[in-house]
Amino acid sequence: MSDPQDVWQQVDYEGFEIHVSTRPRDPEHPARFTYVGYVCHPGAAASMPGHSVPFHADGEESFRSGDDARDEALHVGRSIVDGTHPDLSVLSLVTSGV
Repeated sequence: MSDPQDVWQQVDYEGFEIHVSTRPRDPEHPARFTYVGYVCHPGAAASMPGHSVPFHADGEESFRSGDDARDEALHVGRSIVDGTHPDLSVLSLVTSGV
């Protein structure tokens, strides 16, 4: 689920883990940042299908710093857990028992 050079940060939230990684949008010009992430149950095999809910920055969305990108990624992860994200949910993780 990740590149070996990625640095992932984890936050526990409401019985789930939110994992996020920030990176320069263009590695040759690292002035803007983006993110990827996923939500899973603690200890889940996140790389297995159905064990996590992946998410990423939309389209051309970028941020001034890695910290800004991380903050937005954590906000998105929390919205997935809270059920307020417009497209993503942890319902499949809860109902599948994973």
